[in-house]
Amino acid sequence: MRKAVLTAAIVGAETTREQNPGLPLTAEEIGVEAARCRDNGAAVVHVHVRENDGRPSQRRELFAAALAEIRRRTDIVVQFSTGGAVGMSAAERAQALGLKPEMASLNCGTINFGEDVFQNPFSVMRDMAKLIRQHGIVPELELYEFGHLDNAFVLEREGLLARPFHVQFVLGVRGAMQPGEARVKLLASELPAGGTWALAGVGRHELPMCRLAFSLGGNARVGLEDNIFVRKGVLAQGSWELCAEARRIAADEHVELATPDEARAMMGLPRRS
Repeated sequence: MRKAVLTAAIVGAETTREQNPGLPLTAEEIGVEAARCRDNGAAVVHVHVRENDGRPSQRRELFAAALAEIRRRTDIVVQFSTGGAVGMSAAERAQALGLKPEMASLNCGTINFGEDVFQNPFSVMRDMAKLIRQHGIVPELELYEFGHLDNAFVLEREGLLARPFHVQFVLGVRGAMQPGEARVKLLASELPAGGTWALAGVGRHELPMCRLAFSLGGNARVGLEDNIFVRKGVLAQGSWELCAEARRIAADEHVELATPDEARAMMGLPRRS
């Protein structure tokens, strides 16, 4: 059986507790949920943070508290979001990178995000890529459109990105690329050799894209950031339940989910002592 990496996106910037009561908000809740996801097959946790009132935040202090709670409970790979929420400045989005998580997301282009615009011009991409490299963090490239891969190649030519690439295709955002097997195959075929790729499907696309990723030799992301239902009309109890469902899908596809240390080896991360 081949190995695949499962990422749990447990908070996000859009989902609210009113939509799903299982959404973790405090540092302690984030730590507990990360450990539960690890127990259900996740090797990586993708971290956003919230203020006490639930508003999305990129405050360094909140990330530090969440990181400490995660590290206290589990050996999972920690990946910080630098996407934050629509409307945040680049400086605001980058402020937690000094905490030196193992990985950080790098959004590779601007998209329509529902009725809003998620802005990632080259000036922002360059600054983020420089900071990620400066702090010795491994980037995960977030691609919402085919052209975002071309943007990554521009950053590579400028010496701001280096291979191997670790890529996440985020499909299903209203205003950006929608899911489809032919599209995924085309995207994957254009990637440089030696890296990894994963699929994150938004909303109802999450679990079908998880299955597609595993069937095509990729990795997957699930969690309440992207989808609040474990099946039609049934709220997930938490991201951990979506991880458990992803693990079942992996078994169907003859895939074994990697442990955090196996994921570190696959993505060139240092082994944790």
